[in-house]
Amino acid sequence: MSKMEALKLSLIIISLLLTSLRSIASSPDNHRYNVGDHVPLFVNKVGPLNNPSETYQYYELPFCGPDPVVQKKESLGEVLSGDRLTSALYKLNFRENKVAETLCHKKLEGDDVAKFRDAVINDFYFQMYYDDLPFWGFVGKIEEDSWTLEKKSLKYFLFKHVQFDVLYNGNQIIEVHAIGDPNQVVDITEDVGVDVQFTYSVVWNTTSAAFDTRMDRYSRASSLPIHLKIHWFSFINSVITIMLLIGLLTLLFMRRLRNDLRMFSTGDEEDDKEVGWKYIHGDVFRYPRNKSLFCAVMGVGTQLLTLVCSLFVLVCLGILYPYNRGTLCTALVILYSLTSGVAGYTTASFHCQFAETGWERSVLLAGIMYAGPLFVIGSILNVVAVSYGATVALPFGTIMVIILLYAFLTIPLLVLGGVIGYLFRSEFQSPCATKRYPREIPPLPWYRDTPCQMFLGGFLPFSAIVLELQHLYASLWGYRIFTLPSILFIMFIILILITAILSVGLTYIQLSVEDHQWWWRSVFCGGSTAIFMFAYCIYFYTRSSTSGLLQFSFVFGYNACMCYAFFLMLGTVGFRSSLMFVRYIYRAVKSE
Repeated sequence: MSKMEALKLSLIIISLLLTSLRSIASSPDNHRYNVGDHVPLFVNKVGPLNNPSETYQYYELPFCGPDPVVQKKESLGEVLSGDRLTSALYKLNFRENKVAETLCHKKLEGDDVAKFRDAVINDFYFQMYYDDLPFWGFVGKIEEDSWTLEKKSLKYFLFKHVQFDVLYNGNQIIEVHAIGDPNQVVDITEDVGVDVQFTYSVVWNTTSAAFDTRMDRYSRASSLPIHLKIHWFSFINSVITIMLLIGLLTLLFMRRLRNDLRMFSTGDEEDDKEVGWKYIHGDVFRYPRNKSLFCAVMGVGTQLLTLVCSLFVLVCLGILYPYNRGTLCTALVILYSLTSGVAGYTTASFHCQFAETGWERSVLLAGIMYAGPLFVIGSILNVVAVSYGATVALPFGTIMVIILLYAFLTIPLLVLGGVIGYLFRSEFQSPCATKRYPREIPPLPWYRDTPCQMFLGGFLPFSAIVLELQHLYASLWGYRIFTLPSILFIMFIILILITAILSVGLTYIQLSVEDHQWWWRSVFCGGSTAIFMFAYCIYFYTRSSTSGLLQFSFVFGYNACMCYAFFLMLGTVGFRSSLMFVRYIYRAVKSE
């Protein structure tokens, strides 16, 4: 091979390497582009501004669309979130400005005009994704035409021109906006056909903002100083509440408990009559009624606690963040399946402390205790969504994936956990022997009954988290992005601590009046915060501007599932803390 041929071959190899490096360096996967590169743009959905759950596919309105319309493959979480990304005619190549580019010429018939007018009346917005950046714009506008003696006249206009403003830094896209031109509109007040030429413009400008911070603008509204002050006020309020409860428990209950133990150790009969809880030592560890159901509550509550803590761990590791489309829903489904083994183990091991047989029934109840109501409510909501034609309606394939996931992952792990719990079973540690026949409970005043204790056990924790709960609901059922998961995690820990402290205090009060049926009551008192959370959901809905059956059913349906999960979690916390306390005081009595 001559030197000239070798040189040519070297140049060819170098050019091929440079081409391959260029293709590697600029692609939608790493969000790096060269001038003129195609950047993916997808249209997602449309919907009324006041009803965040009521969204429809973008081409439900007669916009200009490609033929055929290609739908992007969605993950499980994206489908559950109602995202339906599809192809579009818009061509926004990297750093290529366009002015009045024609999208399409379209003849809008009377029905098409009526659809657009209804969308304008209901403040419909559209959502698109450009380089994985979400952005929004409105379909049209309403103007007052003139005033008459009877009523004011309104005119409805459709935006026929959209301007895309894109900011870039180097070879990466930082920000994108879509603005309908109010001067280029079509009158759609009357149901008459009209010819429309849809156009768009693209304007590129440089920015000094870094690529890593391009998502920050979506959280600015949630991070305004007034919102941060509210977050910190909520945090300080919760800390003060928990400190007061700890002080109250220390000064009143522990001081009185110490006196009770001292009187019991002296053996003075006259003093012993003042100590009510010592008389029921033979009944306080009696197994509760509906033993299998109780064990299932403990198992599912522990599972959901593990799930929530795992979610916070994923957030701290940066795997989950507010803008990653669909990842939260995917994580919830996968983690629920994986943590089902925790439910099976906890249920079976707790049941086997009472009896070695019948644990299978408890594990079966644990498998359907939360998944059953969730499936029923989800099915009803899906029927409502299908009747509306909304994007939140789950396709048949997605439903089958969830069912298969439950059948071939959740149930096997649940059973496996139950078998392990049975194999590593242990006896129930009771400091005192249980009598054969239960002691009769003396009549109690109304304020010592379960409903009153549930009110006290739920209201105080709820008052400590109500401000943060407002932000959470605004994020779930509105457009606010919750960007402070660290504060949310701290509030969750505070909620658990307050629930545990109150459960211990209420259990001690109950035992002091010789009421030994504390097992179920500690669950109800601990979980009663969820009742106040659901009541606040009703207040939140009445104060919002949402309307319609779809939004109503989704808010109350899924919020009921969320509050039910909190009832099981906090009920488990209430019982576990009460059990530790009861074992402590009766073990102290036995040692004396």
